[in-house]
Amino acid sequence: MTTTIDFLSHLNPCQRRAVEHYCGPLLVVAGAGSGKTRALTYRIANLILQHRVDPENILAVTFTNKAAREMKERIQKLFAEQMAMREFGEKFDLLPEYDQVKLRSRVYRTVIKDMWCGTFHSLFSRILRMDIEKYQDENGRKWQKNFSIFDDSDAQSLVKEIVTKQLNLDDKKFDPRSVRYAIGNAKNKGLSPKEFELDQPNYRGRVISQVYSAYQDKLAENNALDFDDLILVPTRLFQQNSQLLNYWHGKFRHILVDEYQDTNKTQYELIRLLSTNNQSKNDWNWNNRSTFVVGDADQSIYSFRQADFTILLGFQDDFGDGLADDDTSTMVKLEENYRSCENILEAANHLIENNTQRIDKVLKPTRGAGEQIYLFKADDEVVEADFVINQIRRMETEHPNLNWGSFSILYRTNAQSRPFEDLLVKYQIPYTVVGGFRFYDRKEIKDILAYLKAIQNPADSVNLLRIINTPRRGIGKSTTDNLTRAAQELGTNLWEILSDETSVATLAGRAAKSINSFAGIIKKWQTQIETLPVAELVQGVIEDSGYVQDLHTQGTDEASDRIENIQALYNAVLEFQEENEGEENVNLQSFLEKTSLSSDLDNLKEGESAVSLMTLHASKGLEFPVVFLVGLEQGLFPNYRSMQDPASLEEERRLCYVGITRAQERLFISHARERRLYGSREPAMRSQFLDELPTELIATPGGKRQGYTKTSTGSTKQAKAKPSSEGETLTWQVGEQVLHRSFGIGEITHVFDSGSKTSVAVKFAALGTKIIDPRVAQLQRVE
Repeated sequence: MTTTIDFLSHLNPCQRRAVEHYCGPLLVVAGAGSGKTRALTYRIANLILQHRVDPENILAVTFTNKAAREMKERIQKLFAEQMAMREFGEKFDLLPEYDQVKLRSRVYRTVIKDMWCGTFHSLFSRILRMDIEKYQDENGRKWQKNFSIFDDSDAQSLVKEIVTKQLNLDDKKFDPRSVRYAIGNAKNKGLSPKEFELDQPNYRGRVISQVYSAYQDKLAENNALDFDDLILVPTRLFQQNSQLLNYWHGKFRHILVDEYQDTNKTQYELIRLLSTNNQSKNDWNWNNRSTFVVGDADQSIYSFRQADFTILLGFQDDFGDGLADDDTSTMVKLEENYRSCENILEAANHLIENNTQRIDKVLKPTRGAGEQIYLFKADDEVVEADFVINQIRRMETEHPNLNWGSFSILYRTNAQSRPFEDLLVKYQIPYTVVGGFRFYDRKEIKDILAYLKAIQNPADSVNLLRIINTPRRGIGKSTTDNLTRAAQELGTNLWEILSDETSVATLAGRAAKSINSFAGIIKKWQTQIETLPVAELVQGVIEDSGYVQDLHTQGTDEASDRIENIQALYNAVLEFQEENEGEENVNLQSFLEKTSLSSDLDNLKEGESAVSLMTLHASKGLEFPVVFLVGLEQGLFPNYRSMQDPASLEEERRLCYVGITRAQERLFISHARERRLYGSREPAMRSQFLDELPTELIATPGGKRQGYTKTSTGSTKQAKAKPSSEGETLTWQVGEQVLHRSFGIGEITHVFDSGSKTSVAVKFAALGTKIIDPRVAQLQRVE
C-alpha cells in the first residue's frame, strides 16, 4: 500500500517522533490522557504503510481485551480512510455504506486478521495451543493442546482440597486463600515449586511448596492451566527450547507493549526472550526489528499482582542507551494532556511530585482552566453519599450534555459502595458496579460452561464433577468418590472410567444408568465439536443437559433470572460467531478461551447511560466528564498498611493520581469526620493527600479550605509551629515536638538518615508511632 497524504500530520511532535521510530528499542513515557493509544495505533500503521512490515510480524500487547479491540478498530478505520482517499478521492465517512463495508472488509483481511494484538494471557495462550505439547516442567508434567483454563474459583477449590484433604493441614495456619495467593505470586516471579522452597527456606515456605507441587500435579491431571500458567509456561517453554524461541523471535519482528509499568517479572522475561532471542546485549541485532514499550511509572498501581514499575524505570539500562533524559535517543515523553481541564492537571502534577521513584514529567494542558476542584467534608459516610448523589441529580438535570453515564464514583475499597448504591436505588438512577460479580462467575453460567469445558477437554475432572449431578440425576457423593478413587488408583482420569459402561456398572450400582446417560450427553457433543457451529452446539448442550427444564420446574423468580442469564450466554455465543465470521478459529475452544479471559472492564459499554461505581484500581484506563473521588481519609486512603512503608505510600499516591486524572471536566473530592468501620463508628482524619493539593485550586462550602488538627483528647487546638523557610534543610532531633497537619502534635522518637533522604518516627498520643517523610508531610516544629 502507498499513502497519498501525510496521515501523521495531526500528531504532536513527540507523538510523531515515537510513531516514526523504526528499528531498535524505544520507551515512550506516556502521561495520563496524552494519546498513547493513538501513538500505538499510528505506529503500527506506519510500520505497515511506510516500512512494508507484514502484519503477522507485529506483536502488540495490551492490558485489557477492550484495549485490544479498540486498537484494532482504530487501525481498521485508519487504513480504510487511506484507501478511501486513494481509490475514491473522498473521505471514508462520505462514501456510500456499501463502499465503506467493502473497504473495512478488505482492511480486515489484509491487515487486522494476521496481526497479533491482545493481552499477555490471550496472546500466549494462543501460542500454547500450538506448542504446549513440546513442553514439560521440572517434574515431567505435560499438557495437551485442548487444555482447560481454570478460573480463580476453580483454582481456589483445588488448593482448598489439597490443603484440607490431601495434605491434612491446619487451614487456620495455612488458609487456602492465602496459600493460593502465595502460589500465584511465585508464578508471577517465575518460580517453580522447588525454586519457591529455596526462595522461602522456612517451615511455611516448605509447606506451601508442597501444596504448590501437589497443585501442579492436579492441574496436569486435569489437562488444565491457571491464569498465571498462561505466562509462566510459555516463558519456561522458550527457556528450555531454543529452536522454538528462535522461531517466535523471527516471527515477531516488531513488539509493542502497552502499560509497561504494570508488567511483572515473568511478563518482562517473555518480552526479553522474544526481543533478544536470549542472547547477550553485545550480540543483539536490531536490524528490521524493534521493541516499543509505552507506560507511566506514575500510574503503576498493581503491586499486589506482582506488577513491578521498576521494570519500566530500568528499560533504559536493560534495552536503551542509558543516557540522560535530554540526551537519549531511546526514550520519548508524551506530556501534552488532551483529557482534563488545566486545574485538574495542576492538582495531579503537584500531588505526584511528592513521589521519589518516577521518571520526571509534567502533564501539560491543552484545554482551558475549568472549574475548581470541589472539596466536601461530610459528617459521615451517609452524608457523603447524600452529597454525591444530589450533585449527580442536579448536574444531570441542569446540563443537557450530561447523562447518567457521564458520572463516576471512585473509592478505595468495594465496601464503600453500599451507601451510594442505596441512594441510587432510592432515586431510581441507573448504575453499574464495575469489577463486581462477573457475568461468567454466576452459578448457572459456570454450570453450562462446565458442560462445554468437559466436552472440549474430557480430562477436566473438576468440571465433570461439577455437572455430573447438575441438575440432580440421583448420583450421590459416595458414588462419585468411588469413581474418583478408582481413577486415581489406576493412574487415569475420571472420564476414562465414566465413559466405560462396564466400569460404571461395577462401581456405581443403582446410579449406573444415570451416569451412562450423563456420559452419553458428553460423548454425543464431543463428536460434533469440529463440524457444528458453536451456537448450535451450545444450544444443543443446554437442551440435552436438562438444566433449563429443571429451572422451569422450580418456578421461582430466582430460577427465571437464571434462565434469562443462560439466554444471555447463548446471545454471547451468537455475537462471538458474528464478530469472528470467516475466521478459522471460530470454534468451541476459542469461545471458552474468550470467556475465561474476559473481565468486567472488557464488558463496560461506553456511552451506557448509567452511573459507574468502581474502585480506583478498576478505573485505570477509563475517563468520565465528572468524577467523585470519595473517602479521602487517613487509614482508608492512604490505607493503614501504607502509612508505615514509604514505598507503599508512594503507590497509594499513584492511585490517587490515577483517580484525579480520570476526570475530564469536573472533580469532586470528599472525606468524612467519622465512618462506620467493622460495626462501630470511628473518628476519621482527612487524607494527607489533600494537603498535597494546591490551595488555590480547591473550592469548599463557604469558600474556606477545610482542615483541623486534633489533640489527643479530640478537641481542636491552635498550635504555634515554626515552618521551614524556603530552601532551608531542617535537621531533626529525637525528643522534638512537631505538628503534622492531619495527625496533630507528636514527638520524634527516631531519625532515619540515608544521606539523600531523611525520615522520622513520630509518636502521636492517639495514633501511635508513624514513620514520616518530613519534607513530603511539611512537618513543622512546635515552639
